[in-house]
Amino acid sequence: MDEILVILNPTARSERAKQAWKEIKHLRGSKVHATAAAGDARALAREAVKQGYRTVVAAGGDGTINEIVNGLAGSEVALGILPVGTMNVFASELGIPANLQKAWNVIGEGHTRRIDLARANNEYFVQLAGVGLDAQVVQATSANFKRNFGPLSYLISAAQIAARKPPRLIVESADRVVDGSFVLIGNGRFYGGPITLFSEARIDDGRLDVLVFKNLGYLDIARYVGGIIMGTHTELGDVDYFQTRKVVVRSDQEVPIEVDGEIAGKLPATFRISSRKLRVVVPRPPPARKR
Repeated sequence: MDEILVILNPTARSERAKQAWKEIKHLRGSKVHATAAAGDARALAREAVKQGYRTVVAAGGDGTINEIVNGLAGSEVALGILPVGTMNVFASELGIPANLQKAWNVIGEGHTRRIDLARANNEYFVQLAGVGLDAQVVQATSANFKRNFGPLSYLISAAQIAARKPPRLIVESADRVVDGSFVLIGNGRFYGGPITLFSEARIDDGRLDVLVFKNLGYLDIARYVGGIIMGTHTELGDVDYFQTRKVVVRSDQEVPIEVDGEIAGKLPATFRISSRKLRVVVPRPPPARKR
């Protein structure tokens, strides 16, 4: 195996990250850097491109992956993943094993595929973007809160934010203009774990999947969640689901946006599929059965 750079976020899911640090330090054929502050992973990834690394591994959650993706964008350096974060949605999307040794074995095999890179204004993302409730939850959930409560921390924040009056969002694509209370934009299928939110999404189909939720009361959220669990949320009368290469979201209020679980500015925002692709290390597909 050629030398690989592993970028570890030591604060990701604290106890697991500590154990991961012990294991990762001894992985053969790799050099390990730990991040100390926001932005470190992006800078390390950019430097890795300059130094000629062929693979950069994100050892952390979706936020760490997002930083590294923004450092690798435009290069031919492949992204590998060791899922040790609070949220590992992108790893689930790619079928990366949760077990660190098995995930490392995937990286060692070196099988890659090219996937779409999405953009929110000037920030790249690979899995999901959110406007309104989703981004407000991310904004309100501190790192300490996530360490103490894990994924439950997001539900607690969501319950608090749902009590507020939602913003009015205008969502515009090439063939429609709709309004809503919050918007989710997917590159892949999953949201918040192995929950299929965007049933038609493919991570390499050149399209974004857009969900516009028009209401935001407690009963509305309960209906949406119930629909998502049953796989019928796109059939609800106050939910719009469509695919597009580009969508613009604006509001006359101050509304945050998030990409891959990290705050990435405020509206207005243009979400689109980039002309650039990203190489990712994924499990080798099983051999086709002989007929």
